[in-house]
Amino acid sequence: MEFLAPSSLAEALEAKAAHPDAVPICGGTDVMVELNFDRRRPDHLLDLTRVPELAEWSVGAHPSDPSGASDASEFVRLGASVTYARVIRELSDRLPGLALAARTVGSPQIRNRGTVGGNLGAASPAGDSHPPLLAGGAEVELSSVRGTRLVPIDDFFTGPKQHAGAPDELITAVLSRATTGPQQFSKVGTRNAMVIAVTSLGLALHPDKGTVGVGIGSAAPTPVRASDAEGFLAAALDETGLWQSRNALPPSVATEFAVKVADAAAPIDDVRGTAAYRKHALTVLARRTLTWAWDDYRGSAA
Repeated sequence: MEFLAPSSLAEALEAKAAHPDAVPICGGTDVMVELNFDRRRPDHLLDLTRVPELAEWSVGAHPSDPSGASDASEFVRLGASVTYARVIRELSDRLPGLALAARTVGSPQIRNRGTVGGNLGAASPAGDSHPPLLAGGAEVELSSVRGTRLVPIDDFFTGPKQHAGAPDELITAVLSRATTGPQQFSKVGTRNAMVIAVTSLGLALHPDKGTVGVGIGSAAPTPVRASDAEGFLAAALDETGLWQSRNALPPSVATEFAVKVADAAAPIDDVRGTAAYRKHALTVLARRTLTWAWDDYRGSAA
């Protein structure tokens, strides 16, 4: 096994072009487990810990509209090597859903090493960062010596542990609109901490656009959006004037929303839970996260 250790992004992209089979490693919280259990034995490991560009985050306009003329939203560009611990410390105000999810990842040691980019690269259906990124409508930045492209998060996951990146591409960043409303994340596991999700859910309210985002984890072959649930809730809030009045949410709306969230899932039975349990758990998580988020929204007007 050959160990490649570039010291810049340009060197990293050149190494990936020369060795498309090279497995990127930064925090190593997934890759090292596979190596230790001899589940993977690549010819090349591409160490990204010395690439400073990947460990940075910034705020600005969307790269497709650098002037900000068509969209006044603030976007966060999160480098692929930014750790969960840093997301919690530095971005809880701008990406609260992702920060909440980061708090549920492993132990403090894992959060100090694990990265959002690595989580995306593993593309596990149970990845904790995926539901809030789906709910926030994030984009994944893929880079190679051929150039850089942005892939909508909805199109990024192509199958279990598979993603849209080409063999010569690296995940270099995630681009997400900074929050304009409450965000929540919740997951169910076989114990309270250091656990892979039996199922999980991310919710984001976007009052500036009158839309809702919902991402589901560990309940389908890939992380998925609950599009029907999003459309239903956004329409219900608009038709009843709740975005403006911030009145209490009718229980019937929360119940129907929860049903539509569960309907978006396609779970299986496995060692962590049954399909029926996952469906039931999603209805509970949907009602809870919606209640928490709506209470936050109502309180923010005070």
